[in-house]
Amino acid sequence: MIEFIKPQWQAPPGIHAACSTRRGGVSKAPYDELNLGLHVGDRVADVTANRQRLRQALDLPAEPGWINQTHSSRVVTLEQDDNRDADAAITRQPGCVAVVMTADCLPILLCDRAGSEVAAIHAGWRGLQGGVVQATIGAMQSAPQQLMAWIGPGISQACYEVGTEVFAAFTGEVAGAESCFQASRPGHWLCDLGGLAAMVLHRNGLDDVTRSPHCSFRDAELFYSYRREPVTGRMASLIWIN
Repeated sequence: MIEFIKPQWQAPPGIHAACSTRRGGVSKAPYDELNLGLHVGDRVADVTANRQRLRQALDLPAEPGWINQTHSSRVVTLEQDDNRDADAAITRQPGCVAVVMTADCLPILLCDRAGSEVAAIHAGWRGLQGGVVQATIGAMQSAPQQLMAWIGPGISQACYEVGTEVFAAFTGEVAGAESCFQASRPGHWLCDLGGLAAMVLHRNGLDDVTRSPHCSFRDAELFYSYRREPVTGRMASLIWIN
């Protein structure tokens, strides 16, 4: 049976969102069970079957608008852009499903209070530091104060050790980013990626930001984790206007 994580936020009526787990699909180890990524080495037939199960379980109005994620800051509008090389997708068309895939990186879902536009963002540390959140907010028609965000399951600070390049990338550009790093050993820090994402969202005008408590690395029964298992599947976080 397919299991989902639902955002605990006050989205307006007509906005639907969910994050898949690894439970309920047909993929075999090491992709077991509900792998939704075609790019990770899993059998195409299994991924196709998993995507069909996802669509049926969520009663999706259309096939999700899958994008080719490249750890960039490029944003596409699904009903307008044919080039799907991007790390964020926006839609204002009812029935069009925005989606990103993750396995430790953060999925960030956005909607406006009027329920007229939604977005899905793939935010690893490179994309987050590179401005994918700011680019998405800037591409939306709503004022930032009219947007709300949900930061979905990703790797937690206790499980995410990074080196000097990550520490320097954020602390050199984001005031106060030091609070999201805890020294672990010489030249290494435990990084609160979700905390950094929330900081970026707040500083770009969003007041309503909700974080999932789930850790993709720690909960191996529920989530895929690239850091835990380099050969693994991907979850999907989806949002759409009914």
